[in-house]
Amino acid sequence: MDDALSKILAKPLTSRNALKLERLARRRLKHGEVAFVADLGIGLARHHRSATEFDSLFDRLVRLLAVTPGAEPVAQLVRMLAAGRPDDPAFDRYVASMLAACRRPEDLTVVFDGGSGGVAVSDELRACLVHELVIRGIPVAEMPGIAGWATSSHWRDHPLAGLPLAPMAAEREPDLPHYSVDGSSHGLPYWDPEERHPAPRLDTRVPTAVETTTAATAAAMATAVADWADDPEEPEGRVEARTFAFADPLEPDAVPGALVALGLDCLVDLGDLPGPGEETAFGVVAVEPAEVWQVLFAAASTGGAYAPGRYGAYGRLRAWRSLAALAGAPADASAGEVEEYVRGCAWYRFGAATPWFHRVVWDLGVLAVAPDRRRLAVLAATTTD
Repeated sequence: MDDALSKILAKPLTSRNALKLERLARRRLKHGEVAFVADLGIGLARHHRSATEFDSLFDRLVRLLAVTPGAEPVAQLVRMLAAGRPDDPAFDRYVASMLAACRRPEDLTVVFDGGSGGVAVSDELRACLVHELVIRGIPVAEMPGIAGWATSSHWRDHPLAGLPLAPMAAEREPDLPHYSVDGSSHGLPYWDPEERHPAPRLDTRVPTAVETTTAATAAAMATAVADWADDPEEPEGRVEARTFAFADPLEPDAVPGALVALGLDCLVDLGDLPGPGEETAFGVVAVEPAEVWQVLFAAASTGGAYAPGRYGAYGRLRAWRSLAALAGAPADASAGEVEEYVRGCAWYRFGAATPWFHRVVWDLGVLAVAPDRRRLAVLAATTTD
């Protein structure tokens, strides 16, 4: 180990020493000493893993290697992770997102072959990286050094293995994060809670409906926004997921009236709507499946106001599970079958100025009407900071 590094690691990892170590890592990396950064991370894990400053400093070293051009920083990052954060699926998801965002696919083959040193790489990191690349439009099944692992049966039992290795039709323009050594950012592509709409007609005949919600279906529909309600960091989060069956086909112009008549929690105290031609906060807007997927993906991948997101790979999985359940696809449907169900439905987004919605940023309301127009599925979610 580098003598200077050994001396510094012998000292307690205070906030002041952590700053010194980060500055030292930046200087050495600037001079091409990539392995030094990995050695530092490994040394910190061995000597100071329990220190308060460890996680933050280790993360900065990961970022330094992830954003530095070339294949060698990736190889050193893999080596550092194997020693410093083994068996940490949440961290693997984060690193996979960062690598896919910051590096050329050609630089990432070491993640799949372990490099010349045969470094142990977790299957979780590999699986997440595959799908982080897929949602960025990278043809992983054709990439030398990646295709062999991505198309193998080795990971057939992994939760992500059922997702296709190419973007599906609805996966257009996903909101993806941007990373630098000092932080990250991402957009919030939710619909404007202050949006106004022409008052919908509510006098169209609505067929008789019965609720058909089951616990399993509700949980599946809410997969993309589950953290908004289940994570203790989101005490203000709420989710409503329900299905209904109609005695007769629900005509498109009757959808707003049906929504109001179904007794949804999210529309309690909706109040009287203005007359025709006037504007109101309550609106039901026909949309393409891609717009619904984009919002579900953002909810799952970026999280809520405080709950951490699942990043791109699991964001993709969770968005599709919600979309499939909303569309009425069987739980064991293949990706191709799910796409058929999704294409067959009529999709809508909705919002309202009711006490249920926080109307800050994280408001979501979507509907799916089945091809026979006798089934309606609704998902609403809200949280706030």
